[in-house]
Amino acid sequence: QVQLAESGGGLVQAGGSLSVSCTASGQTFSARVMGWFRQAPGKEREFVAAITWNGATTRYADFVKGRFTISRGYADSTMYLQMDSLKPEDTAVYYCAADRDSLPSASDAAYDYWGRGTQVTVSS
Repeated sequence: QVQLAESGGGLVQAGGSLSVSCTASGQTFSARVMGWFRQAPGKEREFVAAITWNGATTRYADFVKGRFTISRGYADSTMYLQMDSLKPEDTAVYYCAADRDSLPSASDAAYDYWGRGTQVTVSS
């Protein structure tokens, strides 16, 4: 089992930056891919970004390319999402997820473990 805990959400103005992080514990060796998803009120959960265990491969949703950067810190089993040029439509609960497979997937059905989420609010 892998336990995931997100942190770092908050309120920011449009055009600003925010970083969220996810710390994995338990059988972290099985978290071959880690990803971020988000869910806005009244909307379905959607893929944001994912990264392989060694950081060699990343994948981004089109709507965050050039604005968000995903990375991993191996010493502490932590994943980061740096969000720049934030827009009001980025407002959502951001969830961390881990997948036992080796290729980053954009489908939430592929992920085996989930965190509880952290709220990100972007004001206009």
